Amino acid sequence: MIVRTLEECRQSERRVVAQTWESVRMLLKDDNMGFSFHVTTIFKGGETHIHYQNHLESVYCMSGEGEIEVMGGETYPIKPGTLYILDQHDEHYLRAYSGADMVMACVFNPPLTGTETHDEKGVYPIIE
Repeated sequence: MIVRTLEECRQSERRVVAQTWESVRMLLKDDNMGFSFHVTTIFKGGETHIHYQNHLESVYCMSGEGEIEVMGGETYPIKPGTLYILDQHDEHYLRAYSGADMVMACVFNPPLTGTETHDEKGVYPIIE
């Protein structure tokens, strides 16, 4: 059995911070579960370009509000209780409105190793 708290993960190398977001990676590839689990915060007013060409992701909004704009497609509002699933490697912009940070629970397949950050195209690389 694996038991971890968000706070202990936040105080370790499992916390990855970028300009507009932070990701606390609670479950990673080396845990051998076949997926990874993250609590990601998009900082208020922040916008991130994302295009997971190598991963599928499911995201559940726990707090805050924002939107996801699919490139060449629709824009969807995000608020607590919203789940979106990037099942087509959808290229998108994720934005948190200026009122508060947006906190999301995220699952990735294949699992992340913990060191990934978005490249210039918004992609997480596959790390073996």
